[in-house]
Amino acid sequence: AGRTRTSTEAMGSSFSSLSGEAKDSAIGPSLGDIPESCVACVILHLTPPEICNLARLNRAFRGAASSDSVWEKKLPRNYQDLLDLFPPERYQSLSKKDIFALLSRPVPFDDGNKEVWIDRGTGRVCMAISSRGMAITGIEDRRYWNWISTEESRFHVVAYLQQIWWFEVDGMVRFNLPPGIYCLSFRIHLGRFSKRLGRRVCHFEHTHGWELKPVRFSLSTSDGQEASCEYYLADKEVEQTSREHKGGGGGGGGFWRDYKVGEFVVSCSEPSTEVRWSMKQIDCTHSKGGICVDSVFIIPIDVKERNRKKAYS
Repeated sequence: AGRTRTSTEAMGSSFSSLSGEAKDSAIGPSLGDIPESCVACVILHLTPPEICNLARLNRAFRGAASSDSVWEKKLPRNYQDLLDLFPPERYQSLSKKDIFALLSRPVPFDDGNKEVWIDRGTGRVCMAISSRGMAITGIEDRRYWNWISTEESRFHVVAYLQQIWWFEVDGMVRFNLPPGIYCLSFRIHLGRFSKRLGRRVCHFEHTHGWELKPVRFSLSTSDGQEASCEYYLADKEVEQTSREHKGGGGGGGGFWRDYKVGEFVVSCSEPSTEVRWSMKQIDCTHSKGGICVDSVFIIPIDVKERNRKKAYS
């Protein structure tokens, strides 16, 4: 009977008394008493997902979390350039929060071969360009290239190379990107993939030549920035699998890889930035083949790094 109460019991007692006071008395501050304008000042410093979560607390937070003044700060400065890709009636009656939601989904342009969107966590502008929106040497000749429909691409189609001697893929985009540092990368898959009895299967019968010479990647911008690098696309796992399944067999493994080409800096949205890129292996002493080219991504480096950490967490 004379034992000392533990800190946990004391804490529980304190919470009980506070709860009782809240029930028995209407006097005393609570979250609901905070002015909506004050709440808005606080949530300006939060990320869009955090703002949406706080909106569930009470009416004041819900009102502040829907405020145009809050969401205008979360939109990129040039968000009107993205809205201009829509017909005006699509967005004219929307709140800033709804505009953010609209632009956080892919916005297609250039006949659907390119997409732009804002990252939901940061409000930064991102972009993807389909292989259909690029110039690919020999793409019209089905002896060399084929288009493969797939759900593994955001554009639902990839370019598959069977065999060629002069391998070259070029692309260009001009857009009013907000100021920042951007990373450009190619999304590539060695081998051809399909579904068999509900299971993903990779085929490497055409995969060859990538271990002999590196592929050269490059980018340039309209204000004179340049970057380039070289990668050997083949690795030991693919080489071994390719040898084991020559003649049309299939095997497991195979995955998409992002090959970073380089970074460039945008100092001002005006004038618009033109970005050009290429991927080539034009040593005609040997053929190469068995590769899928999906797309090129242009992503702010902080968004790319955050996505990389999330993928490995």
